[in-house]
Amino acid sequence: MSKTLPKLLAVLVATVAAVACAASPASAIANGQNARDGAYPFATLLTMTGLPADDGGTRDSSCSGALIAPRWVITAGHCFRDAAGKRVSRPVAHRTTATIGRTKVNGSGGRVVDVVAVRQSDTTDVALAELAEPVTGITPLRIATEAPTPGELVRLAGFGLLTDSEQSPTTRLQTGQFTVGNVGSALIETSGRSPHRDTSPCRHDSGGPYFREPKGQGPVLVAVVSSGPSCPHRGGDDSARIDNISAWITAVTSADPSQDSWERLVPAVVLLLALLVAAVLVAVLVGRRRRRPPLVAATPVRQREYARQRH
Repeated sequence: MSKTLPKLLAVLVATVAAVACAASPASAIANGQNARDGAYPFATLLTMTGLPADDGGTRDSSCSGALIAPRWVITAGHCFRDAAGKRVSRPVAHRTTATIGRTKVNGSGGRVVDVVAVRQSDTTDVALAELAEPVTGITPLRIATEAPTPGELVRLAGFGLLTDSEQSPTTRLQTGQFTVGNVGSALIETSGRSPHRDTSPCRHDSGGPYFREPKGQGPVLVAVVSSGPSCPHRGGDDSARIDNISAWITAVTSADPSQDSWERLVPAVVLLLALLVAAVLVAVLVGRRRRRPPLVAATPVRQREYARQRH
């Protein structure tokens, strides 16, 4: 009993444990510029708190993203990982908030909403973060359905570091313009154009939106920051294409919220059932131990009874 129960509890904990982690491949925009007040209200700061740290304590981290539907923010898939570094699709295990519609992180206005679940793309480094409630009053960023082309000019907005040597992300939204280079099946290459040639995404810019700015129309998302060298730097960074997963994005973001709510309950139901099974097993083991008869020497009468029973 004393050895079985701890083993059982350890198995249960390992079964239901989940870790949401922000990644480090890419951060705020290095050598970019401050976004104008109120510009790019769809730009989102995702803040993860209480993540397990290597020293046994906890840490906080963040990624960038963009509001693409009232209840959905798009970001990099690697922003949500388990303890083994594998990207995860499930309810978040540690509190994650989405700050939307604020040029200044600590400013007024906008919305701060909890993230309740994550969906991962099967083909590229993209995740969709589901919000606890719809965000109104902010126009979501439109999704591209046409591939970017080499030489095309796009803009990036993000809340990452200003240089890799800094420890804390920017408190004001940064932006810059980039030129599209190679276009692959899952990733595109971008390089700094304005305000400087070494304008580049940095750590915590992961998931930040690259978007077109067509004249007379609203901005259109073409990619999200995925990975790149230390910042600032000249040359290319890799970003995850959006146009070729637009059908998946539409399917997820237009799904019935009641169905999503039921799916979020499944892990909780599994945990409850596991705990009930554990309680039953513990009760059975305790009951058997209590009912076990004391060991006594058999009397001559009992010996004769045992002998008759064997025949």
